[in-house]
Amino acid sequence: MIEVKNVDKSFDGNQVLKNVSAVFHTGKTNMIIGASGSGKTVLMKSIIGLHHIDNGKIEYDGRNLPDMLMGDIRILRREVGMLFQGSALFDSLTVLENVMYPLEMFSNTTKDEIIERARFCLKHVDLQEKAYQLAPSEISGGMQKRVAIARAIALQPKYLFCDEPNSGLDPQTSLIIDRLIHDITREFDITTIINSHDMNSVMEIGENIVFIEKGENAWQGTKEDIFEVENKSLNDFVFASELYKKVKKANK
Repeated sequence: MIEVKNVDKSFDGNQVLKNVSAVFHTGKTNMIIGASGSGKTVLMKSIIGLHHIDNGKIEYDGRNLPDMLMGDIRILRREVGMLFQGSALFDSLTVLENVMYPLEMFSNTTKDEIIERARFCLKHVDLQEKAYQLAPSEISGGMQKRVAIARAIALQPKYLFCDEPNSGLDPQTSLIIDRLIHDITREFDITTIINSHDMNSVMEIGENIVFIEKGENAWQGTKEDIFEVENKSLNDFVFASELYKKVKKANK
């Protein structure tokens, strides 16, 4: 579990996060949503440690990140997996080598064990062996995202961060990626945090949702709660399209 407690963050005098508190549960797909410029990306980067917060706490199972010494931070880094928006695969490496990379960098296992673990992760994201020796440029965007997920779980992380995982994907592929992230989260009991503006993802796998508005936590709940809550800002954001307005009416 990750807990954010009374977090403030400013840039050049502009306060972006204002007393934000939220809980991100283990074994659930936790989502941070909000409009562009709301502060959701800054919140995720602050949780990861890419931004140093001004005030507050960010606790990884009771360990406060701002208070950690460098040695403790290095240990925490090995417990974190990251799925980047653009997949961030190395074009010079094969699919298999991309998944092997973090294992070669941060584990003390043998080459054979590294290969075995990488192949296990690729099979877990339903990628066929014929793709293992291909370059990322030779596979589809959806397959690239699967490779990126396999790489993110290679070190068996306790915490998984996903930045707009469906960016650039068609709706059907997006659904597959959503379910894959959800299933991996459940199976390996990971604390997964997803930064997203995709309402299809919210409705599909939003087990714990944090809505950020103007740098504040304006609401937290589940995808089922969204249909019941009377929060104008949340409703205007989630049910902006005519389709989702009809969905809301149908669920009343």
